[in-house]
Amino acid sequence: MEYNFREIEKKWQQRWVEEKTYQVKEDETKQKYYVLNMFPYPSGAGLHVGHPLGYIASDIYARYKRLQGFNVLNPMGYDAYGLPAEQYAIQTGQHPAITTINNIDRYREQLDKIGFCFDWSREIRTCEPEYYHWTQWAFQKMFNSYYCNDEKQARPIEELIQAFEQIGTNGMNVACGEELSFTAEEWKAKSEKEKQEILMNYRIAYLGETMVNWCAQLGTVLANDEVIDGVSERGGFPVVQKKMRQWCLRVSAYSQRLLDGLDTIDWTDSLKETQRNWIGRSEGAEVQFKVKDSDLEFTIFTTRADTMFGVTFMVLAPESELVAQLTAPEQKDEVNAYLERTKKRTERDRITDRSVTGVFSGSYAINPFTGEAVPIWISDYVLAGYGTGAIMAVPAHDSRDYAFAKHFGLEIRPLVEGCDVSEESFDAKEGIVCNSPRPDVTPYCDLTLNGLTIKEAIEKTKNYVKEHNLGRVKVNYRLRDAIFSRQRYWGEPFPVYYKDGMPYMIDESCLPLELPEVAKFLPTETGEPPLGHATKWAWDIVNKCVVENEKIDNVTVFPLELNTMPGFAGSSAYYLRYMDPHNNKALVDKKIDEYWKSVDLYVGGTEHATGHLIYSRFWNKFLHDVGVSIVEEPFQKLVNQGMIQGRSNFVYRIKDSNKFVSLNLKNQYDTTPLHVDVNIVSNDILDLEAFKAWRPEFASAEFILEDGKYICGWAVEKMSKSMFNVVNPDMIVEKYGADTLRMYEMFLGPVEQSKPWDTNGIDGVYRFIKKFWSLFYDRNGNYTVTDEPATKEELKSLHKLIKKVTGDIEQFSYNTSVSAFMICVNELFSLKCSKKEILNELVITLAPFAPHVCEELWDTLGHSTSVCDARWPAYNEEYLVEDTINYTISFNGKARFNMEFPADETSETIQSTVLADERSAKWIEGKSVAKVIVVPKKIVNIVVK
Repeated sequence: MEYNFREIEKKWQQRWVEEKTYQVKEDETKQKYYVLNMFPYPSGAGLHVGHPLGYIASDIYARYKRLQGFNVLNPMGYDAYGLPAEQYAIQTGQHPAITTINNIDRYREQLDKIGFCFDWSREIRTCEPEYYHWTQWAFQKMFNSYYCNDEKQARPIEELIQAFEQIGTNGMNVACGEELSFTAEEWKAKSEKEKQEILMNYRIAYLGETMVNWCAQLGTVLANDEVIDGVSERGGFPVVQKKMRQWCLRVSAYSQRLLDGLDTIDWTDSLKETQRNWIGRSEGAEVQFKVKDSDLEFTIFTTRADTMFGVTFMVLAPESELVAQLTAPEQKDEVNAYLERTKKRTERDRITDRSVTGVFSGSYAINPFTGEAVPIWISDYVLAGYGTGAIMAVPAHDSRDYAFAKHFGLEIRPLVEGCDVSEESFDAKEGIVCNSPRPDVTPYCDLTLNGLTIKEAIEKTKNYVKEHNLGRVKVNYRLRDAIFSRQRYWGEPFPVYYKDGMPYMIDESCLPLELPEVAKFLPTETGEPPLGHATKWAWDIVNKCVVENEKIDNVTVFPLELNTMPGFAGSSAYYLRYMDPHNNKALVDKKIDEYWKSVDLYVGGTEHATGHLIYSRFWNKFLHDVGVSIVEEPFQKLVNQGMIQGRSNFVYRIKDSNKFVSLNLKNQYDTTPLHVDVNIVSNDILDLEAFKAWRPEFASAEFILEDGKYICGWAVEKMSKSMFNVVNPDMIVEKYGADTLRMYEMFLGPVEQSKPWDTNGIDGVYRFIKKFWSLFYDRNGNYTVTDEPATKEELKSLHKLIKKVTGDIEQFSYNTSVSAFMICVNELFSLKCSKKEILNELVITLAPFAPHVCEELWDTLGHSTSVCDARWPAYNEEYLVEDTINYTISFNGKARFNMEFPADETSETIQSTVLADERSAKWIEGKSVAKVIVVPKKIVNIVVK
């Protein structure tokens, strides 16, 4: 029987569906294991060979854990809301729901061909009302919650209201936008609208004024990762900074818990460090600076209060409300011009770009420690969202302050007497490299800091700030609240209506609030989001339903929110929904959640380190607070797969002609390299007829060949349509089979590393599978497996493989596992092994990597159940014990020949046997043996003189 992968793979993919092989249910008799991939956004282009890399890696692990006896949950779904589908709808007029469904169907077809063990009965799509019902529900819970710093958890907003009614803000320690102060009597005297505005300052989901990346052409706010070099990633349209009233989530309230949680999970140190830096915990002091000749004052945050004696200027963020108040009339035009230029730069640009820009406000601040006046400048290297949006500049101890002072000729004051303040003496990390006799101490004025270490000086100045009411000691975080509004159509609607300008939640029993139909997917003529085109988008609070806009009376019928939620809304808790996807009464049933608890293995890209992974952890912690999620951390182990890069091919056209010269002859001509479709190139050899048919202008192409072939050049680049290096996995599956694709992607290199796609090696993997097949069938297609007992050599080869692959899978070293399979099959082939005792275990071990061929051979071996239901074999160390050891025989350190000895042979016998061997005589002749060194189980070195 010939290895016909097309028939085999089609047969088993169909049988898996019919027999529901991969459907899983909660089973208290089995230990659970939850494997999850970061689910895909289904684009129109479909999958290329880089996309399945992480899916294959997690699929191997899921199959392995099932073979170990675990009850494995391995679901898949689609992140189906987003800007690409909406932009396509704007261009073509086709509803984004239609294109999204078409794209999903294409993805599903491709995924099925690769043979994943996904439980498709649990599939979710974020654009379906049955799913976003629970995103809306979670949002409402956040709106109706505040964060108590004392209890370190979210609490019902009703508790806060009760406290306000009884004691006002007295003794409150809660997360908020700004610290307010009022008595219980003052609270009771406020109107309903005033109370709602105050509560907005404390809600976890709240409306707030914030700086956003605004793209006018797209008519929406963009996330930082959707903006590249000041333009939108999609379309390349200009993006400016703009202050807007947006829905936000108070992620910052969870900063410390997000930091603490990193110590409880199995993530890489580099990823944890990325999150720690993003959260950015700083211990320091908030200090008030008064403005000279004014009643105004502002607050700065510093981790180095002891450096306040080195302050020579202040800097405000361009977005700060203080800018307008502190700009002197004579500086107004210059400041306004600078503010306009700054609007065109995103926060990411401002953080990464080290160029120096700024403008003097015309005002001065009074240093509360020294009483001296220092100038107040405005610069975009200070961000409004970090700290207070204002900094004290100590150029002797901060690289950006130093660069700013040097650029504008401002004073740079040393903090230690005798320091040389020059460009050569400045270190970007340490500040001024002090050449004073005592660089470890800080001899400061009347605070008597003389002789104190830096740490002691910081503590003393922090206490001074507190004792003299100059500010307060505080812990600060870089992490900011998440902007949760998008001015788009294709997203989850907010379950919110507006009464007297304030937001209210629709009744929970009325969820989901479904996305309405609109005539256009663009913003309205008056600048409202696309939902402004909806004619039936008002909320009737009496009948609890959506009604026509014309019925709005602001008495019983009110307008609904026109913004939609961002992409991360649907992906922040999808892992919980997979546990119980068809439950219409809860996000997840308590008992089911108690069984699956959290994701044991999460696989995805590093690009989500500071976006999705922060938001999901926050979302899960909130759901834990309200009693929904059993555990605080959603993802226990995280593996980041690398990227498969494209291997581009080039042809070389002789200038001013339609003639192409082969790679190794191109230097003889004046040529221009052109990218060529890699799908018409095999092992760097161009298919000439396919090339002529590829594009009309090449139909008359002529070629200068070498040895009768046209050899292409190559380079490793990003996989991209424009470089014609996108490889469709369907083509690989069609030519070699899904099992070959799966194993080859793992063979390319470690899962975590990026590596180029190179089809030149895929034939070797295909030949391996055929050789594996030949252990069961001879060349004539006859079944050759016997029940004869295995030999010692065969058992050794098998158990060496089992040990290696077991360890490799646990470490995600799949590339070395593939090599081990090749070695084992070659050894068994050489031994002419067709023993069922050996092949049975070999099939199980290979099954996670190549499930189709292993299912077929498992069936052929006489088993009535799927190979998925077998048991992972245990290796036996007894079979791995070496009977003989191969020693390298060296003379004066140079290897000359090898000899076999029994594993338990003594060093004395080895030494005498080596010296007596006739081959040694050649290297000893005419010399005397000075020493013989026997390194057990490795080498014998004979020193001769």
